[in-house]
Parts: sequence; C-alpha cells; structure tokens
Amino acid sequence: MPMRPKNARTKTESKPSSSEIQAPKGKLGIMIPGMGAVATTFVAGVEAVRKGIAKPIGSLTQMGTIRLGKRTDALSPKIKEFVPLASLNDLVFTGWDIFEDNMHAAASKAGVLERDLLDQVKPFLTSITPRTAVFDHNYVKKLDGPNVKKGKNKMDLAEQVRADMREFKKTSGASRLVTIWCGSTETFIEQTAAHQSLKSFEKALNQNDEMIAPSMIYAYASLMEGVPFANGAPNLTVDLPVMQQLSRENSAPICGKDYKTGQTLIKTILAPGFKARMIGLNGWFSTNILGNRDGEVLEDPGSFKTKEESKLSVLEHILQPELYPELYGKFTHKVRINYYPPRGDNKEGWDNIDIFGWLGYPMQIKVDFLCRDSILAAPLVLDLVLFLDLAQRSKQLRGLGIQEWLSFYFKSPMTAPGLYPEHDLFIQLMKLKNTLRHLKGEELITHLGLEYY
Repeated sequence: MPMRPKNARTKTESKPSSSEIQAPKGKLGIMIPGMGAVATTFVAGVEAVRKGIAKPIGSLTQMGTIRLGKRTDALSPKIKEFVPLASLNDLVFTGWDIFEDNMHAAASKAGVLERDLLDQVKPFLTSITPRTAVFDHNYVKKLDGPNVKKGKNKMDLAEQVRADMREFKKTSGASRLVTIWCGSTETFIEQTAAHQSLKSFEKALNQNDEMIAPSMIYAYASLMEGVPFANGAPNLTVDLPVMQQLSRENSAPICGKDYKTGQTLIKTILAPGFKARMIGLNGWFSTNILGNRDGEVLEDPGSFKTKEESKLSVLEHILQPELYPELYGKFTHKVRINYYPPRGDNKEGWDNIDIFGWLGYPMQIKVDFLCRDSILAAPLVLDLVLFLDLAQRSKQLRGLGIQEWLSFYFKSPMTAPGLYPEHDLFIQLMKLKNTLRHLKGEELITHLGLEYY
C-alpha cells in the first residue's frame, strides 16, 4: 500500500467554505414536464439505486471525484461528499404528461428498462401519476393525447401550473422544488418582442400569442414560483430575456439546452482532439436512426429544425474556423435523423468524418454508436436537478440567472448575451469542477506546466 505523502490533507482538514451554501434540509421535489422514456428511466433508476439493486453509472454527482490541492496532497473526495447535495433518499417526484399512464405503465411502454427491474420498483412508479399537461398540437405535430389542461388563455394555463406546483410542495412535504423539462422537441421558434420583458410576455400570455410555446409556460410558472428550471430539449424556452430577468430577480437558476447524450457527446469528445493536434476537417456527416417518441416527433420538419440548430452549432464553436481558416474554414457538416420504429429507444448514430493531416493528406474516421438514448440522459437529469438545487442554496450562484458552469450537460449551452458557448467537453468539466472548488474556498486547478507535484 503506497505511503501517504507527508503534506497530504485529510478530508477533515479541507479549507473552510468561502461562500454561504445553505444545507439541503428536507425533501427536494422534482417536477417533470414530459413523463416519457427519459423521465421514467430517471425516476426508476433513482428508486433502483435507493433500494440498492443498481448503481448510478453515468452520474457525476454520485460517482465522480474532485481533486483538491496538489497531486501530492492525495485528496480526491467524491463530489457528493465535497459539496452539500441533496440525498437521493430525499427526492420526491411529480410530472405532467398528455397521456394518463402512471410512471410504471409509461416506462413499460417506453421499453427502455427490462421487466425484471421495473417489477422491483413497480409500487413506487405506480404511485406517480401525471398531472394534466399544458399542450398544443401546433407545437408538436406528431403527438396528441387526452390528459390536457383547458383554460381561457395561456395565462390561465400558467396559473394552473403554478397551482400544481404549490399543491405538490404542500402534499409531498418538499421544502424545495426544481423543474426539469423532459418533454418533446417543439417546432422552431425565434425570439420576438413578446419575449423581451415581463410586461410584454404576460401581455402575450393573455392574448394567446402563438410565439408562446407550452415549454415557456412551464418555465414562466416555475420562475414566478422561485423554482429553478433546466431545459433538456432544444426548445427556445428559457433562452429569452424575460426568463433570464425572472431567473435573476427570483433567485431561480436556469440552464439548458438539449441533453448531450449520443452523437453530440461523441462530437464533443473527438472534435477537441482534432483541434488540439491541429488536424484539419473537410466534412462530418451524421445520421441517426431511432424509434422512440423523440424520433416520431422529429419527423415533423418544424421540430427537426429546432433539433438541427442545436446539433449543428457544436462543431463550429469547438473548431473556431475564424481562428483556423486553413483547417476548418470550409468543412461540410450534415445532420440527418430518421424515424425507424423497430429500433425503439436504442438509437444508432453513424458518423463519417473526413479529416486531413500533414501536407494535406486525407484520412477518414467512421463511428457507429449503438447507444441507449434514455440510459445516457437519465444520469444527466439527476445531476442537473441536484446541481440546480445546490446553485439556489449558494449565495454566489443563485442570483446569476444562467448557470453556465452546467454547460457540460448540454448540446447548446446557454451563455450570457453576446458570448459564444463553450462546447469542448473537457473545458466544460474543468469549468464545472473549478466552480465547485471556488464555492468551497479551494484553489482552482490550472494544470500549470511549471508545477511538478
């Protein structure tokens, strides 16, 4: 067994916090618009981990560590031991959906998890039934369902959602709430005057403005209730001045958008490597086949455009063609998504990558990623709700609005207006961990080359 270095700190010797972080007292209520494959896989997984029948693989908050101080200090506690995160045992759940299935029935139809696992968590999943949802077929043309709210206008619907939130907090005994969007990709929408201020947005809600999508109603309701909101789809939702204003004023952190799971995860791993080694790119062709509800929704051209915008932005921001025109100034980037029902939730992503190296000589990389979309997404949902709750309890983070340090989890990370997003997965992880170090008064890790320890 290796000897502990002389100057190593023990966990009890770690530096005191430099900022106030309130303790996670009581239950944390997780509210989920969209109780489909991702949501049910997440909730079933949390319950399976709580019962000791599975491990939280893929969750940084549960399995990840964070190095503190010098390498010779040999101090790398688990993240969940370093910062005061809510315990999995304190999580309680609710959600909204256009279908009436409880979470066990919905998970069974989604076909992600095996029957044996679902049977072991059946009582818990059966107890979670969906609330009536805010839904409009015009924004998701491939879906329709009976479990939908009725109201005289969109403001009325928002008030109904707020009432749901207050009722859930009271009946569940939760002391804090977080909302995380696990619903479908909505049709493409751009910012308008209605999205610029609280006055204009509320006027638009009362007038049933068509530029107010259902996801925005959930976000508005959450932020008005002082509840943090994470956007797991490529929808515009909280990428709006009004939402950022509400987030800051009501100390309700926001983050998004679009979970970074299959093909985009691979891109954010490979592309930084190409740029680091100054390897050129001629083209990157990506196609997906998937058969779940997400695939069906994305057959609609409007919804696909929303997703395409999210997927296409990744390479341009990582490779910075304006800085490296000889390497990345003329590459072709194509993305295709094909709905193929037999594949179910087990998405397949094919990538053909045309690169070039020394003296311009061409090379190719082929990637065939047979992934399980909801299996990759579920741990991201867990991390995001725990980190958003931490942010709201942190004096330094809760008033910031956008939590850019959570870019690690998203295809299209939100940034302050005027800034380009950081897509490099490894820079994103360093940003996340350094934020946690800063919150606890620890030195930031720079990996400076002059230091040999």
